[in-house]
Amino acid sequence: MAHATTYLELSQDGEGAHKFYEVTVDDTVVSVRYGRIGADGQSQVSSFPTAEKAQSAAAKKIGEKVRKGYAPAVRGQRAARAVTRRQVTSAPSTAGSVAPVLWRFRTGSAAFGIHVDDDRCWVGNQAGDVYTLSHGGEVLARYALPDGVKCLVADDFWIYAGCDDGTVYDLSSKLPFGAYDIAADVDIFWLDIREGVLHVADAQGGLTVIDHEDEYQWARKSAGRQAWMVRADERGVYHGHQKGVTAYAPDGGGELWHTPTTGAVLFGWQEDDSVYAGTARHVVQRMSKSTGVVEATYRCDTAVYSCATAPGGSYVFAGDSSSSVYCFDAAGNRLWKLSTGGGSALSMQYLDERLYLVTTDGSLVCVNASDEAIAAAQRGSVPVARDIKSAAALPTYTPAAAPNQVVSVVTAPAGGVVVECVQDGGRVRVHVVSEGYDSSWNVQFPRGIREVGARYVVDTLHPSSGGFYRVRGEIRRLV
Repeated sequence: MAHATTYLELSQDGEGAHKFYEVTVDDTVVSVRYGRIGADGQSQVSSFPTAEKAQSAAAKKIGEKVRKGYAPAVRGQRAARAVTRRQVTSAPSTAGSVAPVLWRFRTGSAAFGIHVDDDRCWVGNQAGDVYTLSHGGEVLARYALPDGVKCLVADDFWIYAGCDDGTVYDLSSKLPFGAYDIAADVDIFWLDIREGVLHVADAQGGLTVIDHEDEYQWARKSAGRQAWMVRADERGVYHGHQKGVTAYAPDGGGELWHTPTTGAVLFGWQEDDSVYAGTARHVVQRMSKSTGVVEATYRCDTAVYSCATAPGGSYVFAGDSSSSVYCFDAAGNRLWKLSTGGGSALSMQYLDERLYLVTTDGSLVCVNASDEAIAAAQRGSVPVARDIKSAAALPTYTPAAAPNQVVSVVTAPAGGVVVECVQDGGRVRVHVVSEGYDSSWNVQFPRGIREVGARYVVDTLHPSSGGFYRVRGEIRRLV
């Protein structure tokens, strides 16, 4: 009985690659294990009619990886990528009453990731779980990602989860996939994305900008380390770190301004004309996007872990390290300080007169932030919160990392768009085959299922102003 194992690694500093690929042939069975160096990775097992065919299939897989730059290595010699698990303390609130919480959903692990849109609420926790809920609190689905979720960000319809394994996953379709691989020497702290361009703030105070094809654009090193804030718009990229907030031009990264803050920046929020920085020295500071001038200061009682505003900054909210949530008016007057009813709010977002928090105890909390509820909370009148339970048979989605994990179809369904993987120099790109599209444009597409010559059908493609297409809906392989 033939038995052989081939172990390969691809690790190129600055290029986002830090992966292994292992192929084992055991008579007629071929086992493949792959993933990030230092992790267990994912596995596939295939059976063949003869040992010769199994060896041929294994040789083909190994050859494909070698052509992509993988090389033989010794397992365990190269360290896993650097990962900083954010260490935070959370004391009980000193407030006598709880905020006007409408409902609360407990995920089971500390949660940093939050996104709320017109359709649903998203929460991502340190265990790699991402849940979606309706605005009323009904739990709709779960995504099981390979590592802890640092943050959730949105780019129009598309939702992305930045994870501790260095991958940024696109959760917009039924099939979640790795859309960006962050370089192994970049320890991700926070992300923002705009028109397919990803902005990465890291542990060293660096800012790295990557385009839709996961290719490096530019990088800057700000004055301070531990950059927990990055926000982007058409005017600039706003980078918050231990020494303050630095604004860079979106094209090329030229410095526009730098403003020291009262304490290290732990969180950031933006409105049309202002950015807000929550700091370790108990304040939220509002700055002009044009000049960096501090326009207002909102004082809390302990370190500020998160902040958000109602449109135009009419209300400013902050979450502190003592499990309290604050509400201020635009001028900086404190309207109230109340308990979250759980842990400290690590991230927050405002939408349609509701404030959503994710906390150190793993809860997604929905707070009534209407004018009436804010005034009632000042008088000490708050609703009784509902505890939301997850459905027993909740749909769960995991990333597909290989072509054979994608649903196959023989013919493209009506209205589907056919795309093809093509070799372009040293990279595999994806172009549109169907008529009515620009065949010279690339398609932003899962890296793990790109295979030269393979064709897929997607529900729809949407053009981006950056000159590429983005997938919306299900991805199926044409066979």
